[in-house]
Amino acid sequence: MAVSRRALLKTLVAGGVGAIAAPGAYGFLYSRHELELTRATIPVWDLPPALDGLRVGLITDTHRGRWVSHDDVARGVDVLMREHPDLIVLGGDYVTWGDRAFVGPAADALAPLSAPHGVFAILGNHDDDHDMPAALVRKGVQVLKDARTRLHVRGEPLDLVGIRFWTKRQSDIAALVRDRAPATILLAHDPRRLVEAAALNIPLVLSGHTHGGQVVLPALGPVAARKFPVIEGTALRDRTRIFVSRGVGTIYVPVRLNCPPEAAILTLQPA
Repeated sequence: MAVSRRALLKTLVAGGVGAIAAPGAYGFLYSRHELELTRATIPVWDLPPALDGLRVGLITDTHRGRWVSHDDVARGVDVLMREHPDLIVLGGDYVTWGDRAFVGPAADALAPLSAPHGVFAILGNHDDDHDMPAALVRKGVQVLKDARTRLHVRGEPLDLVGIRFWTKRQSDIAALVRDRAPATILLAHDPRRLVEAAALNIPLVLSGHTHGGQVVLPALGPVAARKFPVIEGTALRDRTRIFVSRGVGTIYVPVRLNCPPEAAILTLQPA
């Protein structure tokens, strides 16, 4: 029996919808919960030999809220703690749109984090400037709001410089790294700060930002990610290395496709 043109078109449209809906359903039901532990070795310029092998834990973009449960965040905390990092960095966006109802729960989920050299946090564009940092401080986390702190690890100084999402001018960042230690890590929620870090010869940037890579389409790449220089993993600009984490939670739509959530363990070595 001959197939009508209308029937053929309906079949093609149905197949197209199914091809989109099936991955979307999988991304909603499963992929956004399938957290991975990423282990990466990061070569760092000017890293003193004594800091070779330093292990930094990184969790970012938890987005605790309606679609990201306590268990989603706790899973990342658990896998990171089993790795026994030397220090831990939290990369911002602990809730979505500054939702005050989840500020306390976001901090509660991160509370078990601890490391010999401390747990440090910065703020993302979804975090407010008071309630979220106060909740983290109550859990023993040091929040760096356009600030620098100096650690002494294995007899060597190590500077952590934390900037807020809204701090973008190179001159503002330069003021924070004046007279910095040779081993300096810039904690910046937005990976676009790689440009300023490279201009200032900062050797390492740790970042997050789920905005660019939550959905990665075959052949098309990450959705809405064209404005970001790095979507995930490592990149090098001049002598500045950056690592961008995929993050734990989701925003806008509660789906992850080809970009599973992650916590990361970064082992530093001299470049």
